[in-house]
Amino acid sequence: MPTVPLSLRIESDIKKKIEQEAKLLDRSTSYVVVQAITDYLENRRSKRQAIKNALVEAEKGVFISEKAMGEWVDSWGKETELPPPEADIFPEKQ
Repeated sequence: MPTVPLSLRIESDIKKKIEQEAKLLDRSTSYVVVQAITDYLENRRSKRQAIKNALVEAEKGVFISEKAMGEWVDSWGKETELPPPEADIFPEKQ
């Protein structure tokens, strides 16, 4: 894909950090900036997709209760860490 120039203004301390990272990677500052922008855009796309997927699931009315989720989170890092909870709230059958 062809590249095109892009000009922007950033704070000097951010520019220094980019230059330091580029030096550590033995790459250009442009490479670091393009990677950062690419990663940012991919993360945003991924987040939007996760929200869309969650909305589809929410429409089904199947959820994990706050209690079950809280117990799981509270167990993190302990010897008795629980497995991820499964749905325990279901839509009423009519």
